[in-house]
Amino acid sequence: MQGKPERALRASPIPCRVVPSSQQKDTMLTERVDFQGPHGKLSAKLDMPNGAPRAYGVFAHCFTCSKDVLAANRICHGLAERGVAMLRFDFAGLGASAGNFADTNFSSNVDDLIAAADFLRTRFEAPRLLVGHSMGGTAVLAAAQRIPESKAAVTIASPSDPHYVVDKLLSEHLDTLARLGEARVKLAGRDFQIRQQFVEDATQHQLTDRIAGLGRALMVMHAPQDDTVDIANGQRIFELAAFPKSFVSLDGMDHLVTGREDAAQVARMIAAWSARYIDGV
Repeated sequence: MQGKPERALRASPIPCRVVPSSQQKDTMLTERVDFQGPHGKLSAKLDMPNGAPRAYGVFAHCFTCSKDVLAANRICHGLAERGVAMLRFDFAGLGASAGNFADTNFSSNVDDLIAAADFLRTRFEAPRLLVGHSMGGTAVLAAAQRIPESKAAVTIASPSDPHYVVDKLLSEHLDTLARLGEARVKLAGRDFQIRQQFVEDATQHQLTDRIAGLGRALMVMHAPQDDTVDIANGQRIFELAAFPKSFVSLDGMDHLVTGREDAAQVARMIAAWSARYIDGV
């Protein structure tokens, strides 16, 4: 799974050719880009097809991950190879982005996602496709209505509510957080400083109405064997959402979609499903 926005967007693209595999050769190009977010500069990569994109999309990574986590990298490459330009970025306080992770929360993640869409709208074309992995998918559900050009949204192994992170990962630290205001927490093998404001912010978000009124085509992807975010979360998202919607069982995949062929399959399914919603708009 895993505040004052500056509205002006400053982009500084640095072209960087991807080292191609035999299948990828000459099918895509990756550029490094920066843009302004609520906590300062956000670092991103734009995976572009070799030719005019069919559409643009944004990928939101999992909780405490980065834009370079295997799932983000491989899924975005797969979509770019199929003509969809994908912007993947580091949330504030993670990866190469500015900001202190302890100051961030679910609300700031949503604001970062909106800033990513603003960047694409200003520099290229507004995103029609929104894809989020784990907590990034939860952020997509919260942000979609604030990105009017978006036509299709995809969640991959996502919690149906941001408070799931608190219940699943922070439960043993809640007393310390309430008493001291912050705690050092080990997440995915790394130490992170978490503050009480993170817990309070997660509690404030109720996504039931957001999901029910999403107003976009939705694909929910979840593995029955996911031991990080139970599949009941995916089922709840699907049940709350209005049609058009689809549910895909990622049978045999782990939460982080670490298998290369798994990520390639996810990319193929997203590309095929989203085509009717993002092409020819």
